[in-house]
This record gives sequence, structure tokens and C-alpha cells, in this order.
Amino acid sequence: GPGTSAPDYRSILSISDEAARAQALNEHLSTRSYVQGYSLSQADVDAFRQLSAPPADPQLFHVVRWFRHIEALLGSPCGKVQPCGLQASKGRRVQPQWSPPAGTQPCRLHLYNSLTRNKEVFIPQDGKKVTWYCCGPTVYDASHMGHARSYISFDILRRVLKDYFKFDVFYCMNITDIDDKIIRRARQNHLFQQYREKRPEAAQLLEDVRAALTPFLVKLNETTDADKKQMLERIQHAVQLATEPLEKAVQSRLTGEEVTSHVEALLEEAKDLLSDWLDSTLGRDVTDNSIFSELPKFWEGEFHRDMEALNVLPPDVLTRVSEYVPEIVDFVQKIVDNGYGYVSNGSVYFDTVKFASSEKHSYGKLVPEAVGDQKALQEGEGDLSISADRLSEKRSPNDFALWKASKPGEPSWPCPWGKGRPGWHIECSAMAGTLLGASMDIHGGGFDLRFPHHDNELAQSEAYFENDCWVRYFLHTGHLTIAGCKMSKSLKNFITIKDALKKHSARQLRLAFLMHSWKDTLDYSSNTMESALQYEKFLNEFFLNVKDILRAPVDVTGQFEKWGEEEAELNKNFYDKKTEIHKALCDNVDTRTVMEEMRALVSQCNLYMAARKAVRRRPSRALLENIALYLTHMLKIFGAIEEESSLGFPVGGPGTSLSLESTVMPYLQVLSEFREGVRKIAREQKVPEVLQLSDALRDDILPELGVRFEDHEGLPTVVKLVDRNTLLKEREEKRRVEEEKRKKKEEAARRKQEQEAAKLAKMKIPPSEMFLSETDKYSKFDENGLPTHDMEGKELSRGQAKKLKKLFEAQEKLHKEYLQMAQNGSFQ
Repeated sequence: GPGTSAPDYRSILSISDEAARAQALNEHLSTRSYVQGYSLSQADVDAFRQLSAPPADPQLFHVVRWFRHIEALLGSPCGKVQPCGLQASKGRRVQPQWSPPAGTQPCRLHLYNSLTRNKEVFIPQDGKKVTWYCCGPTVYDASHMGHARSYISFDILRRVLKDYFKFDVFYCMNITDIDDKIIRRARQNHLFQQYREKRPEAAQLLEDVRAALTPFLVKLNETTDADKKQMLERIQHAVQLATEPLEKAVQSRLTGEEVTSHVEALLEEAKDLLSDWLDSTLGRDVTDNSIFSELPKFWEGEFHRDMEALNVLPPDVLTRVSEYVPEIVDFVQKIVDNGYGYVSNGSVYFDTVKFASSEKHSYGKLVPEAVGDQKALQEGEGDLSISADRLSEKRSPNDFALWKASKPGEPSWPCPWGKGRPGWHIECSAMAGTLLGASMDIHGGGFDLRFPHHDNELAQSEAYFENDCWVRYFLHTGHLTIAGCKMSKSLKNFITIKDALKKHSARQLRLAFLMHSWKDTLDYSSNTMESALQYEKFLNEFFLNVKDILRAPVDVTGQFEKWGEEEAELNKNFYDKKTEIHKALCDNVDTRTVMEEMRALVSQCNLYMAARKAVRRRPSRALLENIALYLTHMLKIFGAIEEESSLGFPVGGPGTSLSLESTVMPYLQVLSEFREGVRKIAREQKVPEVLQLSDALRDDILPELGVRFEDHEGLPTVVKLVDRNTLLKEREEKRRVEEEKRKKKEEAARRKQEQEAAKLAKMKIPPSEMFLSETDKYSKFDENGLPTHDMEGKELSRGQAKKLKKLFEAQEKLHKEYLQMAQNGSFQ
């Protein structure tokens, strides 16, 4: 112990046998103490360094204890020890060695990359910065639900990368305002407007409609697509129905308003027919470029308004083809200079054979199996660019236009090859290349753009930059169907965004999209939207219940209560769900799974609140608030909740939520407490009229103001601010259910009354008369009225007679009952 002479280990360490040496050391050490205050000598240190580890034999306890004691002071004996100095000799303890926890491998974001058709780990090229280009709309008509499918989905992905994974996203989108569809539609609109302003006479209009029908019918007969054929037949039928009244009016030589109304009706029905005809005869004479810019400018404005209404974030930068023509010309020129483009008759084409034969390039990266699909290639070139002379200009049928020589009636810009206009595919390459450089992280677009548009974009961009990595990750959103069918004007299921927003809110549409995978087909149907509506209602009720709990008065310390098993369990579930949600978002931003996990979490909270309510105990405010705030945060990230809402869905219009709730809720709380006091007095004093007025306030008056009072026996009334239309629908549904119940009750009472009347009528019949009227069955009866022979005169068998006897006796009993009731005056 302390104060004893320094030990001498030389004789022990000289023992050659390892087991014997360890045993001798153990016996020597058994006489010493290794506790705080033990004097560590140089001999101890020297002996310690002779060992690599403590002995494994548990009987050599003293050696193990001695070794661990010195190891705690000096560290490992294997060469990494500090020299034995003054500090160690004083026996001063030091902190033991610390080992970090093993931990778990962090989950990494994977995205489905169309370039590999697999989920790949997402690795931006420059730290956390993400460059992203998205194909925007061709603006020649109203935006429809197909556009919504793509742009809401990309908005969700963009928000998740930016706000959840904390990437620094630079998002670029284009507007196609030069295109074959735009040119044709602009010319048609211009020419038809001119024609209408001339106010054609009835006879002239009829003559022009007949002239327009000739090429129209040829087109109808040549059309093989069933949907398009159906649409053309519908136009033909509508024109025919509108033509007949005008022809009769002309034949009858009618004048004035009646003829004018028929003319206007035919002009309206024959608009598409006449527009095509006018364009084919006069389209080449339209030369003013402003005519071709007015149409896309109008529809671009409508598109932006639709996106704002859908709560889709605007791009960081927007590019228009018409503003990038000089850059497009330079881009095309360099492709030609690099040997991958050629000039033909004033147009410039991309040489797909030359590009594909290059060792450093590949053509058709996204859909290699579609290379050579002439129908798809011609759709990509545009209706105005697939004439025989244009097709003959190409070296290969697979080549596509980089620059198109303008024909009469088309807009044009000066360039080295003569006046012309950009091809469709080149616009994105030039604009994205100008802003994002030789390689971007993400390129996005609809599934139907993969070939030829995106494959041609990749080819011409990599031909320009002479690289093989213009896009690192290609994301394509899935198709949208309408009740299982392709959306088409011919099927009369073409739904614009404005039409969709008349039926459902932007949040409801977004929830429907969130409940499906962004890369798979989404079916827009009544079932899909009903699921979204029910999900919204489910979450909203949870948020309203939590808000009500948080409004309950409590002192500062009362906010924190001791947790029991239920709170610990719910908190564990909360963190488990957060982990599952994170995994789902890492798995190709799987919002469908996220929404299900959020639903499950809310269900667990609802069970917890119901259990607390059943035993008249307050739930944990802090725990429920944390969960509600997390869910609100996730819905904000998805764009399903506007920024100004601190918890749950906002009440009222944009910008009004916080002020409305914070302003009116104190007054509603006072009203609720006053009403509860009045109801209590009314019940005690038995004043039903006051209770009826209280119910009317709850059921009829407050819902009109967007306020719901929920009465619970023995508990304070729950006050909720809810969308007025939602409350009114709930009220109507409640009334409908009550009316059905009332009708069912009345029907049951009527049937019971009929049954009782029928039973009474049967009871009135004496047993001796009950069979006499059945002459179609029996021909003879005995003195009691029982049948003895059937209608053919055969005597009844013993079994038949026995059966009839039983019926007779049962009726005899009923009739006696009736006579007894009559004697007692039981009925009138």
C-alpha cells in the first residue's frame, strides 16, 4: 500500500514460462492495493510495458486490475504511451479513452434518371449548387391539366431539393413563342377576324362554308386516328346543323335580326372550318411579325396566372425563344463549324449519322429504340415543316432542322443562311447553354418529350460543346389521364387549369399529385380528387383540434407536464415517422409514401387525444404542437400550405390567415363560454326554447360565418375556424342524412302499421270462414268449415287434412284473441 517500498519485478519477469510468470505476478500483486493514491513507480511502468494486454484468465484478477489501473494512467503499453513523469508518479487519474458511437449510414438522395432508367445517387457537380433547366409550354392555347401535371410535379421536386435537402437550386424555364403551331394558329385567328369584320352576307357565307367543306371532307376521309376523326365528324355535324336554318332563311328571303342571328351562329360553329380554309388560301400573304407575337404573348400571360393560382413558384430566370434568336444563330453556326450540321436550301439540319458515328458521342441516349421512328420525328419537326420538298433537303430521314428557311406567311429573322426561324429542338439547347453552360445538373420535362425533343437536344448540345455530359440527370414527369382516358378535345375531356380550379382548390389538386409518384401516370378522376379532399379534411381536423388544445388557458409551468407511457410511445412513433419520411424523400422524392406516413402519424395522435378525452385528462400540449408544426413544415415544403400560416392550413384568402384567426378567435371563445353558461342555466331551469336557440346558433348561424362549434358532453365546446363553403357542405350533408333517417323511420312506422292492420284483419276472420273463400283449391267442407275435398272432388289425404287442421286451430286462437280485445275495448 501507500508508503511501502518500490516493488522489484526482475525475478518475476525472468520466468520463461508465460503462464507461470503470470501466476507469480498475480500472487505478488495480491498483497498490494490499486486504488486512488497508489504510488506508481518506474518498476511498475517497466513491467507494464513488457505486457501487450491483460491476461485472459479470469483467475488472474490482480494482474488484470493492476494492468487496467496503469493503462488508465498511461495509455496503451504498445508504443503509444507518454513517458512516466511527475504527474503519473503522483497517481493522478486521467479520463479513460472515449470511443465514438458506431452510428448509422446517412440516407442519400436518389433520383430516377431517364438517362439510365434507374434511381441514381444525386451528386451535384458544384457542391450544393444545382443548375436545373425545365422545358416550358408552347403558348398558343389555354394551359390544361397536362401542363399542371408537369409543372406542379416539378414545383414539388424543386421545393424538396431547395427547402428539405437544402440545395442551392438555380431554376431556369423557357417559353416557346416561335413554333409551327403558334404560326398556324396566329394566322388563322388573324384571317378569321378579318373575315368576320367584313360582315359577309348570308349567301356569301354559305358559299364560303361549302368551299371550305371540300378540303375538310378530304381531310376527314384521310384521317386514321379514331379520336381526331371523331372530333372532325363532330365539327361537320355542328356546321351542318347551323347551316340548315340559314339556308331556309335565305330561301324564304328573310331579312333583319333573324338572318343576322343565323349568320352569327354559323360563323361560330364553322370557325375552325373557315380558319383552315382561309389559312390555306390566304396564309402566305400574312407577313407582319407582330401578328405572330400577339398570340403567344397573350397565352403566356394566362399561363403565368394559372401557375400563380396553382402556387407554383416562378422560375429564377425565364427565357423566350423570340429574345434569343441571335444566340440560337450563333449556336447553330458552331454546330456547323464542328462538322455536325449542314446547310440545305436555306435551312440547316443536324447530321445524325455523322454525330452517331463519332466515338465520343451517342445519338438517342434516352430512347434508343425510338431512333428512326418517322412519325415521332415528323411531329417534332412541326406541321409546316414536313412537306415533300423539306423532307428531300435532308441527307438522312433521321436528320432534324436546326434552322428553318421561312416560307411565305411565316415570321423570319436574318441569318447567314438567309431569312428563317429556329427549329423546335435548338431553342432549349441555345438558351440553356447560354445560361447554364456546358453541363447542367438536372433537365426536366414531360414523359412525351423524351424522343425526339430531348434526345435531339442532347445531340445538338453535345455537338456544340464537344462533350458527352450536357445533362447529368434527366427527370420526366408521368402522363396524365382523365378518368382512365387520354385527354383529348375529341373525347370532350379536355380540362383547362381554370376549369379544374373552379371545382377544386389549388391545395386539393396539389394533394392529389402528392399522393401519386411524380414519374408515373396520374389519373385525374372523381375518385382521385375525392381521396385528396378526404385527406385534406382529415389533416385539417387534426390541426383544428390541436389549435383548440393550444388555446386552452394554462400558466407558464402548466405547459410542461410529466409524460406517461402514452406520451413516450407517441413521441417514439413521431421520430420513427420522421425517419420513414426522410427515407421516402431520399427514395426519388416518394411523396406518396410520405403522405401515408403523415396520415399514420395523425391517426396515432387522434387515438392519443381520444384516449385522453375519455378519461377527462389534458393531452400533452408541447408534444402535439411539435407534431403539428412538423406536419405544417412538411406541407409548406410541398407547397400545400402558404407561408403565412404558422400551424395548419390557413383560414381565409391569401394574406388574411394570421390576422383573421388572431383577431376573431378571442371573441369566438368568449361567445362559446357565454353560450355554455346559458345552456347550463337553460337545462337546470328546463327552458327548451333557449336550448333550441343555442343549437340554431351552432347549426345555422355560425357556419355561414365559417365557424364551427363542437359540443362534447362534460367538456368545453371546441371552437374551429373552417372554410365557409366546407361548413355549408357539411351542414347540407348532415341535413340530408337526417332527412334520410326521418324517411326511413316514417317508412318503418308505416310498414309496422300496415302489418298490424293486416294482422287485425286476419284476426277478425272466424276460423269457420277462413277456407270457404278458397274455392279455387277446395270443393267440399265439413260443418266446421274445414276442407274435405280438393277442387277436382278428390278427398284430401290425411297429411293435408292434418296441416289444414293446424292452420284452423291457429286461426281459432287468433280470433279468440280478437274477441277478447273487442270485449275489453282495446281498439276502436
